[in-house]
Amino acid sequence: MEIEFDVEATMRDGTVLRADVYRPTGDGPWPVLVHRTPYDRRVSIQSVLDPYIAASRGYMLVHQDSRGRLRSEGEWLPFTYEVEDGYDTVRWAAGLPGSNGVVGMIGASYTGNTQWAAALAKPPELRAISPQITWSDPSDGLHFRGGAIELGLNGWWSLMTGAGEIAARAQDPAQAGAALASLAADYDGLVPAGYWELPAGELPAVARHGAPDIGVRRALADPVNADGATIAGKHSSVEAAALNSGGWFDVFLQGTLDNHTAMAALGKPTRLIVGPWSHLSKSGSFGAVAGETNFGLASAHGSIAFNEQQLSWFDHWIKGVDNGVDTAPPVKIFVMGTNQWRDESEWPLTRAVDTPWYLGADATLTPGSPTAEQTPDSYRYDPADPVRTRGGNLVMAFEYPAGQFDQAAIEQRPDVLVYTSEPLTEDLEVTGRVRVRLHAATDAPTTDWVARLCDVGTDGISRNLCDGIQRVQAVPGEPGEYEIDLWSTSNVFLAGHRIRVQITSSNFPRWDRNLNTGDPATMRPAQQTIFHDAARPSHVILPVVPPTP
Repeated sequence: MEIEFDVEATMRDGTVLRADVYRPTGDGPWPVLVHRTPYDRRVSIQSVLDPYIAASRGYMLVHQDSRGRLRSEGEWLPFTYEVEDGYDTVRWAAGLPGSNGVVGMIGASYTGNTQWAAALAKPPELRAISPQITWSDPSDGLHFRGGAIELGLNGWWSLMTGAGEIAARAQDPAQAGAALASLAADYDGLVPAGYWELPAGELPAVARHGAPDIGVRRALADPVNADGATIAGKHSSVEAAALNSGGWFDVFLQGTLDNHTAMAALGKPTRLIVGPWSHLSKSGSFGAVAGETNFGLASAHGSIAFNEQQLSWFDHWIKGVDNGVDTAPPVKIFVMGTNQWRDESEWPLTRAVDTPWYLGADATLTPGSPTAEQTPDSYRYDPADPVRTRGGNLVMAFEYPAGQFDQAAIEQRPDVLVYTSEPLTEDLEVTGRVRVRLHAATDAPTTDWVARLCDVGTDGISRNLCDGIQRVQAVPGEPGEYEIDLWSTSNVFLAGHRIRVQITSSNFPRWDRNLNTGDPATMRPAQQTIFHDAARPSHVILPVVPPTP
């Protein structure tokens, strides 16, 4: 393999972006795989596709710093230029010496989004993409979730990427050193201080350094500003075949599922792979562990030969190899509980039956709806003492790791209501999107409702599966019906296990606190009431997959 460093590509406005180009030795020509990243092209290669393996299979690779990052020129404003720059880069890559004029794209997270952005522009040379752990709608997992701010992600990501911006702006090394030291102090201080600063939408720990955040401030100022990060609703423009991969504990899980579902609905070539992975531990042997749960060696990213699956995808859609990729089952999911991979013909599964389980008196959870009056449950939510984040679909300050964790400390709090089923007499599979329909009242003009689904083992440990939040405007004291989207999961509740639902009003600092006032700097406690009677049957909706006959 030969590597050419700092190869310049001139965008339509004259801005020069720089890339490293990896070529197999030999005469070629070869198809090109493009990776566009804001994270430094020279340290993020292995995480998405091993360049040595790709070169040995006859692919050129282009790893490019996106606009305004590292060695590329221009303004760094996340997601703003990725459609145009992606189009221009694909066309440029197709014309490189050694290229056969056909292009694919690779990448994860932000670099998954750069693939979708380029695909939306439809450069004629782009035939296939492989977006990993990336979103679809920024209001559902990037900037916001259920109306709340993705505070944990915004603070961590914005300060991390802000280091490069500060270094680029500095006039001399002394100024750069002082500015970076100040930013590092805020990065290290996110958990004890930064996440708590108000107003949350401004995130002072980020704003005081003058670097752009992940896009929350711009989206709050005008939702139109989120369009550059939006893929949802635009899939009809995509002509490239898409291999989508994600993790049950990834912060962008639902976006990965939604991108695949939208492409499939349009009859476009698409495939989906979902493992029990989190955002930062999806690859290698560490992909077998999510939080405190080891799902087994077979669950690891490398154990399903993901590099090979990507290259097989490109072999077919770029090289035209008849390798069965187009006729293989389009969905591969890891089913937790039984800890097995399973191929499926579709997502979501049409055989899954939405099944309500009802919150009841004495903290019960039953498949039968309430038939009588029941005294509602209540708790006091104080934003000065919110429920702390404990696992889940997230990426944020490292003090808050993603995945499954024992929920005992959370469930002992007085502001967390817990509803639990009897031990199951047989296995029960839940695969698909989980929702909670909550009948509730608050004495505040605005508040949040948070719900979490857990699997309680025979050891008595409650382990989180999925959760969600819904920010609401309310008439104080007036009951309302609210739907909380917990996103999706695939889990078999084994015989002897119990199903558990938590209801509360915060999950901080993953999501910002609702201050219960409507004023971003003034807080007050709220008295919360949860109803579960015949007239107001609060329940969780589980997509139950019938057992195979």
